[in-house]
Amino acid sequence: MLLTAQSISKTHGLRALFQGVTFSIDEGERVGLIGPNGAGKSTLLKLLARIDGDAGEHAPDSGTVTTSKGARVVYVPQYDVFGNDPAKTPREVVTAAAMLGGLAAGVHDLHEAEILAEMILSRIGFDDGHAGTPALALSGGWRKRLSIARGLAQCGGEPDLLLLDEPTNHLDLEGIEWLEELLLKPLAGGRTFASVFVTHDRVFLENVATRVVELSRAYPQGTLSAQGNYTEFLRRKGEFLEGQAKAEQALSNQVKKDLDWLSRKPEARRTKSKSKIFASYDRQDELAELKDRNAAAGADGARVDFSGTGRRTNKLVVAKGIAKSLGEPGRQLFADVDITLSPGGCLGLMGPNGSGKTTLIRVLTGELEPDAGTIKLCDPLPRVVVFSQHRQDFEPSTLLSEALCPVSDQVRFQGQTMHITGWSRRFLFRDEQLAQPVGSLSGGELARVHIARIMLEPADVLVLDEPTNDLDIPTLQVLEEALEDFPGALVLVTHDRAMLGRLATEILLLDGKGGAKIYAQLEQAIAAQIAAEKAAQASLRAATTPAPTVVAATAPSRKKLTYNEQREFDSIEKRIHEAEALAAIAEKRVHAATNSSDHREMTQACRELEEAQATVAALFERWAELESKTRP
Repeated sequence: MLLTAQSISKTHGLRALFQGVTFSIDEGERVGLIGPNGAGKSTLLKLLARIDGDAGEHAPDSGTVTTSKGARVVYVPQYDVFGNDPAKTPREVVTAAAMLGGLAAGVHDLHEAEILAEMILSRIGFDDGHAGTPALALSGGWRKRLSIARGLAQCGGEPDLLLLDEPTNHLDLEGIEWLEELLLKPLAGGRTFASVFVTHDRVFLENVATRVVELSRAYPQGTLSAQGNYTEFLRRKGEFLEGQAKAEQALSNQVKKDLDWLSRKPEARRTKSKSKIFASYDRQDELAELKDRNAAAGADGARVDFSGTGRRTNKLVVAKGIAKSLGEPGRQLFADVDITLSPGGCLGLMGPNGSGKTTLIRVLTGELEPDAGTIKLCDPLPRVVVFSQHRQDFEPSTLLSEALCPVSDQVRFQGQTMHITGWSRRFLFRDEQLAQPVGSLSGGELARVHIARIMLEPADVLVLDEPTNDLDIPTLQVLEEALEDFPGALVLVTHDRAMLGRLATEILLLDGKGGAKIYAQLEQAIAAQIAAEKAAQASLRAATTPAPTVVAATAPSRKKLTYNEQREFDSIEKRIHEAEALAAIAEKRVHAATNSSDHREMTQACRELEEAQATVAALFERWAELESKTRP
């Protein structure tokens, strides 16, 4: 047993997050930790990360957490800060982490720390360009990679247990695939490490988890654990809750008989056994507990429902040949894009981070003018409501009641007036939370507040930019059902593969190089995006690697090369150009394979591209090694 938490409890303020939770992790396990927003998943992960005997904020109120002797535990929080120095690079961040790990990381001095940092950054996928960029300037996906790299550096890159809080947030599809491979791939020597990850990504759970644990008040010990992937967990959960509901019904019938027996006339009291009376009271307490658990199980998710305006028209927005470039000099984000938004349709918008998805949304909604092409709106103009990933922050001191309903204590929804209490309950908020500041809410609870606000705005076109961030799985499922029933047009930007597969009627992929293509099948779009992201990274690595320089054969600086090395050095530039040409051909094969329904063809094309890119990288490394010997 690698780690054991025995009967741990934790409160937040006056509210008990969980009580009496027992949790264990075996070597090599991959545990997906799920549960409703506010259940305490992040708190539980922090408790598991603490060192034996520590006290303080991340210690349980009761119970114990123990790890096996010498176990190396790495904790990667959901939100990370890399210091206030705006110039600090990932190399410096990871080197500092290695120095902090010291002997536990196998580091004795700064030189060893720098070597370890380079090894880990390379393993995590950092090229010279990203490794030398200020950490604060990195995108959300690369910041997440840096967080993991920093954690690994503290234990020498060889963890026994990796604890990850919402690791897929802000990762693009290539990043998610990379993370899946990191958790599935054994370490050097074939040793596997254990991992626990808090996530709401259902496909990630399906692909990675060997066990799924749900933290919820719906279960007797606060958790339900099931071996297997997410599909197997759902089956086991359904069986358990069905059995618990039947148990409540049976116990309810027994309690009714008890109450009838206890209410008999006073002259019958002498014949009543005290033990039988106490047993009846115990059954009443057990029934109350069962009702509470089943009520918690029935609170599947916030009640989400988006209102349409009732407009009847076939085409709400028609874009023809639109293009947009940004920056100086202008970098083309997309060109010659045709889009038609109609009621009942859902356009899934995909692409690597920075490919221009948000810019395309701003063009479609009229916030930006296209550089070329036309956008025609129906008459009268459609009402467009945008749920942005850059959600407007509330002042932490703002009361929840004001955030949900800033004007009065009444909301007007779908033609009916509703009191703020009923409106907040619809989004699973407790009545006492209305008087609390939003600064005390979890990320998922804040996301529900934003959804509540946009639900009050009837729309013809609903644009959702990364709506799944921080939402728990029950709310995600309810959100999907509401979007399925939305009568208007949807534009959906998300890395949630399950949501895209359920809702998108077509996929528009921006490749990050100015190209755009429509796909009818999600699998083809995902394969194309991952290939585009990998190709972009390979191009960046090539761009940041110094170009080889040919030196005359008679130059005295070459005296350090052997005869065979000299011949290799003279020919390596030509070999690099040839390898780059083969990589370009392989890239074209990947793009061609995206039009085929043969998944094996796509897999083979991607493998050939990776091998070609690896050959180019190896030649550049060999050139650098030989070139260093020619220096005086």
